[in-house]
Amino acid sequence: MVGSAICRTLHSSGYGAQADGGAILTAPRNELDLLDFAAVRSWFGELKPTVVVLAAAKVGGIAANAALPANFLLENLKIQNNVIENAWQFGVRRLLFLGSSCIYPKFAEQPIKEETLLSGALESTNEWYAIAKIAGLKLCEALRKQHGFDAISLMPTNLYGPGDNYHPETSHVLPAMIRRFHAASLLPQQGLGTSLTCWGSGKPRREFLHVDDLSEACLFALERWQPKASEPIHLNVGTGTDLSISELADKIAAVAGYRGTISWDSTKPDGTPKKQLDISRLAKLGWKARIPLEQGLETTYGNYLNEIKQVLDRN
Repeated sequence: MVGSAICRTLHSSGYGAQADGGAILTAPRNELDLLDFAAVRSWFGELKPTVVVLAAAKVGGIAANAALPANFLLENLKIQNNVIENAWQFGVRRLLFLGSSCIYPKFAEQPIKEETLLSGALESTNEWYAIAKIAGLKLCEALRKQHGFDAISLMPTNLYGPGDNYHPETSHVLPAMIRRFHAASLLPQQGLGTSLTCWGSGKPRREFLHVDDLSEACLFALERWQPKASEPIHLNVGTGTDLSISELADKIAAVAGYRGTISWDSTKPDGTPKKQLDISRLAKLGWKARIPLEQGLETTYGNYLNEIKQVLDRN
């Protein structure tokens, strides 16, 4: 999802034009195993990229993190170390590492500033992923301090948009709700006593950023941001507005045309109570998100319907 959005933004901004000697290099999973250090080293040696954006990661929701803690820690550490170390060794001019807002403490003061990192305990439902992302950020910082490697990082809030993962077991909350509310809207008895149950209490508050906004923030940071020696090498990226999970469910139900009731299973974990990012540093540099959540949900649901149609057409 993220890598495709970044490629779209780069192309639309004129990058990669072959007539000017440029190229946008991608490394699809079936062509390059980022878990394989030797393969990554060979890729860098052959193609010699000058700027690297590391968007690859093993990701998933609460259920996936709970079921596969070792996978989330090991695979993300390997991906990050392999790409970042080779980028440094092969003289990449600039590297952008994408992290996650889950790196911050569970009970961080809201909105969460970049300086809050490592000031408290992490949320237990995604600590393995968070620890890996913290390690990636710190590796970038260490290489910058010791070797002058120009590595920067962005910490986006919860992402959504075209190309998202709608798998019933590994998806995040927003795409999971799109899939479930869409399926429920197709039931013959829909609207006549239909009830759909969602995980948790519905009370936690989250901030959602469209992936196209993130991709534009990536290009903005690469072109215009050079962190000062006295400040963190990462910037928060978000919208500055959050909402409760129950409010999100209502919005997605409306978009999907679901008119039944929504109930909540409070025996399931909620995760962090509130996770809103302080985006003032990026705002002072002149960037802000442009896609409202309501608009983003409409287009994302349309993308989801197109994906379903493509699958049906192939079958």
